[in-house]
Order: sequence, then C-alpha cells, then structure tokens
Amino acid sequence: MTGTDRVVVPITSDGEGHDGTPGGGPGGRRAHGGPGEQGGRGGPGEPPETEAAWERGLATGLALLRRRLTGAYEVDELGFDRELTDDLVVPALRLLYHHWFSVRVRGLEHVPDTGGALLVGNHAGVLPVDALMLGVALYDEHPENRKLRLLGADLVYQLPFLSHLARKSGSTLATPSDAEHLLRAGEIAGVFPEGFKGIGKPFAERYRLRRFGRGGFVTSAIRAGVPIVPVAIVGAEEIYPKIADFKPLARMLGLPYFPITPTFPWLGPLGLVPLPSKWIIEFGEPVRTDGLPPDAAEDPMVVFDLTDRVRGLIQTRLDHLVEERGSAF
Repeated sequence: MTGTDRVVVPITSDGEGHDGTPGGGPGGRRAHGGPGEQGGRGGPGEPPETEAAWERGLATGLALLRRRLTGAYEVDELGFDRELTDDLVVPALRLLYHHWFSVRVRGLEHVPDTGGALLVGNHAGVLPVDALMLGVALYDEHPENRKLRLLGADLVYQLPFLSHLARKSGSTLATPSDAEHLLRAGEIAGVFPEGFKGIGKPFAERYRLRRFGRGGFVTSAIRAGVPIVPVAIVGAEEIYPKIADFKPLARMLGLPYFPITPTFPWLGPLGLVPLPSKWIIEFGEPVRTDGLPPDAAEDPMVVFDLTDRVRGLIQTRLDHLVEERGSAF
C-alpha cells in the first residue's frame, strides 16, 4: 500500500477480523489486563512488568502513528477505525473506568455473545461520560469483548474534531438507516433516547427519566429483528452536578445548555474534571422483537407500547439501584 489511501471494509460483527477470522487483521481484539491483575517480574534478566508494559505501549503507539501517516489502516463503511479504538481510545477511557470511578457491572449475560442488539440507556451528567463508560464496560467485562456502536445526536457531528473522533471510535449519527445497518450487520448499537433533555437536566431532577421521543429506536430494532436491552446507569448524575443553566451564553454558542456546576466555570479547566462517583451499570433482560409481525414497525401503537415499556423498565431499575448504592462517593 502506498500513499495515504486508507482501506474501507464492510462492517463485520464483533469477534471477527476484516479477513473473516477471529481477531484477524490489525483491528482484531487484544488481550488487556483487568483492574485486579497484578504485574510481576519476568524471568532472569527480564525487566519488571511495568517497564515491559511501558515499552510495549510505546512500540504500539509508534507503530500506530506510522500507519496513520502512511494510510496503512482500515475503516468500515461508517468510518470506524478498530485499531485506533483498541490501541488509543479504549486505553485512555480505562483510566477513568478502572482508576477514577468505582464501577460495578451486572447483567452482562443479557447482552448476546453474537449478533445484533440495541442497548437503550438513561442519559445524564452534562457531558456524555455515561456513554463512554458503557462502552468500556461492554468491551472489558463482556466475555466476547463486544464493541458498542453509539448512535449520537446531530450536534456531535457538527463539531469538527469531536465528529471525527466519534466516527473513528465507532459512533455514527442516530438515523434509522445507520441504526438498522449496524444492527443487521450483527453489531451492538447503543442509544440514549432522552438526548440532551436527559444529559442536561438539573441535579435536583437526577435519575428521573425524560420522554423517550417518538420511539425511533424501537422501529429500528423491530425492522432489524434484534432484542432491545434496557440499561440502567447510576453514577453519571453526580460527576458534574448541574445547579444552573446560563441560557443566554448557550444560545450565543449554539448549545442546548451551558452548565453551571459547583466547580465549572469557577475553576476553569479543572472544573471539567468529573467527580469520582460510585457507578452501577445494569443490563436488563432483553425485550424481544423477532416475534412481532413484519408490519409492526409501522404500527404507532406497537411502537409506543414498546417504547413506554422499555422506559418503565429502566426507571424501575434506576429507583432500585440509587437506593442500593447509597452514598454517591
């Protein structure tokens, strides 16, 4: 390969490389140490594990940079760069997941090992950190290390750098066509139907779900014939407690809100550091759609009922988990 022409490959389900073999190609899954694993010393004359890990990380980073510069890397049809995600994005997010927040995960048996599924979760926390932590939980804790393909709001893809990074890390615009394409390809897609109404709500209204819109996520799941997995996330509401909204500045900047928190904007950039809250991420029992008739996706009553059911399941679990967790810190 010469020049800077990247290779565009079809979307493949998790666990397969682009050549169709498990973990094949530069974007195949890599083993990683969990939070409880201890590094030891190697044999005689070998460096300590920490030094060896640093050297491996440096070598991986340099190799990654070289491939970026020469164009010797692959992306799928929606721009997902698996190698960049595995080697750079996920390791960076693990610092928050394993070393800053206290995260407990349960119910992963409800996420299929293979094939498509739509994860539907509550949204909170001013910035979409909950979506990122959900992705790490699925990638690191699921036995098949499944990759979450997030469906994002329009605003995300109107910001130059963020748009590029989001697509590179596997996200795409929350449109029916992209959602159904991912689900039919056997991917795990994730959506937060509350949108900015959920992520930007005041701290006083934490863990109270907003409306789930018109149920577009249900329509996509029915058409693709995949299960809907409700996800309840506790912990994100406390990382940036929103006590006020500076609406004039938000309108000036074209943002849905401009949050005022106990630390932002008073501490400047330091105010963007999330508070180290205790998290619980719970995957609920799937709501199946494969038994519905083909025209169910066009029936407003079916879509509304399923939307309301999923929302109710998440709210019930949120109420329980908040009480179970107790103190947020």
